[in-house]
Amino acid sequence: MRVAALSEAVLRDDLAAWRGRSAVTRLVLTNFRCYDRLRLASDGRPVVLTGPNGAGKTNLLEALSLLAPGRGLRRARLEEIDRRGAAGPGNRWAVAATIETPEGLIEIGTAHEAASETARDIETEAGRGRRAVRVDGAAARGQAPLAAVATIAWLTPEMDRLFLEASSDRRRFLDRLVYGHQPGHASRVAAYEQAMRERNRLLRERLGDSAWLDALEQRMAEESVAIAAARNDVVARLNGAMALTEGPFPRAGLALDGMVEGWLGDGPALAVEERLRAALRAARPEDAAAGRTGAGPHRTDLAARHLEKDRPAGECSTGEQKALLISIVLADARLVAMQSGATPILLLDEVAAHLDGRRRAALFDELCALGAQAWLTGTDRSLFAGLEGRAQFFGVADAAIRPEAA
Repeated sequence: MRVAALSEAVLRDDLAAWRGRSAVTRLVLTNFRCYDRLRLASDGRPVVLTGPNGAGKTNLLEALSLLAPGRGLRRARLEEIDRRGAAGPGNRWAVAATIETPEGLIEIGTAHEAASETARDIETEAGRGRRAVRVDGAAARGQAPLAAVATIAWLTPEMDRLFLEASSDRRRFLDRLVYGHQPGHASRVAAYEQAMRERNRLLRERLGDSAWLDALEQRMAEESVAIAAARNDVVARLNGAMALTEGPFPRAGLALDGMVEGWLGDGPALAVEERLRAALRAARPEDAAAGRTGAGPHRTDLAARHLEKDRPAGECSTGEQKALLISIVLADARLVAMQSGATPILLLDEVAAHLDGRRRAALFDELCALGAQAWLTGTDRSLFAGLEGRAQFFGVADAAIRPEAA
């Protein structure tokens, strides 16, 4: 569905058209950070987790984030997640969940396994072990199949400076959004990065196998065009959605600063593919000296502007930048719901702490109208008064969780 064909009423109010949703109805953690073992059941509504700092709230969100491709919201190494104070193969972490989807319940799981435990259908992480993934009991090849089960997006306090930090953070943020629209994007990004690492290794070790390099660069060029096209499409859709929305959250204007993304605006995909392949071949001496690949979609940046103020997001106040991020995530959630028929799962860590009452109320109303299962954390339960009767509340303390009356 093209954004240009959508009215504001469809984007904001007519949510009955997509009653499907994705929701975690069962979560089991084993040896995960501060948790020895935890079982949690939910009814699919938003979940509010409150408790003191250090109680384990963000650890729960991190576990949920590992039900998506990637390294989770903390980008931690596998061994860093193993239960604190525990050691040995019997204390590696595992996460299992039941996901409600429009097609029915799906069982998924992911776990830290030692590299020697299995060599099949597992994704290796730099020799530190392997991250196993299973979907409905069957071993998955890598993490990409997780993107086809449910869309998971998150906001954390560390992301408040997203528009000021390294471009790699913004690029990962964008790619996570793209996963919700094109689940195959995760596989393409993984394939591109694998080919790029192998190319860098060959150049670094001066192996000089031109045919091998040609094959790797061809693979990189093919994946690059698909990656860039997906990013261009999603950014265009998001801009269309945000242009049609109203409310207390500022509208963001997004743009991509990337070589391949720009080339796609000038010519057909096959021509762009050949152009990048030739650029990679010509850059071999330079890339060998630098120890990295200088051209490709791994260098793309995401730029954002506060449209009402006509200012780059990086020049706005911290509060405005956070509001812009929330605006982007909500717009994307609406688009994912319309496109896939299922709402995404949103992980919102301390998101209410620095919002005024008007914006908190608008955020809660939007989440409930959309029907999305959001997992929200905070130290002050009173900040979530607007969700009383509309969400499940849990108290978290000393790595234990208990239901609380709503």
